[in-house]
Amino acid sequence: MKVVGLNGSARKDGNTAILMNAVFDELKKEGIETELIQMAGKPIQGCIACAKCFKNRNRRCSVEKDMLNEIISAMEPAEGILLGSPTYFSDVSSGMRAFIERCGFVGRANDYMFKGKAGAAVTAVRRAGAIPAFNSMNLFLHYMQMFMPGASYWSLGVGMNPGDVLKDDEGMETMKSLGQNMAYLLKKLNAS
Repeated sequence: MKVVGLNGSARKDGNTAILMNAVFDELKKEGIETELIQMAGKPIQGCIACAKCFKNRNRRCSVEKDMLNEIISAMEPAEGILLGSPTYFSDVSSGMRAFIERCGFVGRANDYMFKGKAGAAVTAVRRAGAIPAFNSMNLFLHYMQMFMPGASYWSLGVGMNPGDVLKDDEGMETMKSLGQNMAYLLKKLNAS
């Protein structure tokens, strides 16, 4: 089994990546392979409303000048998806928003191609506004008909500078419980 994580932060290996890797640590303990894709320095543009994904139905976006199709190709065979974003003005980063728009259309146009996977989201926040960001990612996972594990609290970590989330004991404990619950769910979904 494999979980692919998409870090929507403009900072490579910052607080969002730290939170995602804390979830991954628990998955790895259960023998689940992980892959972290970081969007830092690799901008993704928003949807251009061309609707070619509904015409082509080839499991790809017709806009090919950025890394979106590479992300979709990594997500497609994975059993689980982990999304992560910092909180920017009470929502996800612009890169994560563009991913949600375009990947959402491609997924919907291709008979909900991510249906039945396990999906979870985490967000890093300086102070407030994390719940709308968390909700944006969860709404995408829900719309794609993924199964979402819970955690001991909403999956967010508090910190401003890179590494600050490590001081958020409750946030780190939440990532641990999310990873454990996601591993449990993946094993149940893939038992045969």
